[in-house]
Amino acid sequence: MLKSLIPEGEALRRAFQWLAEQGHCTLATVEQASLRFDLTPCDEEFLLQQFVHHRGAASNTSAEIERVH
Repeated sequence: MLKSLIPEGEALRRAFQWLAEQGHCTLATVEQASLRFDLTPCDEEFLLQQFVHHRGAASNTSAEIERVH
């Protein structure tokens, strides 16, 4: 199969790069990357943490700080 021809971690690296090029990432773009690069559920969860949950939490924290001041 084609997946066995791609070195381990290469699909995740390509998906990560593709998402970075997209700009603002959402759950839908991470799901699209997962399908496009044939990622494992674990890889998809990693991308969700990096692009959606982590960045969303950072922007929420900024908004909360501004509200307090």
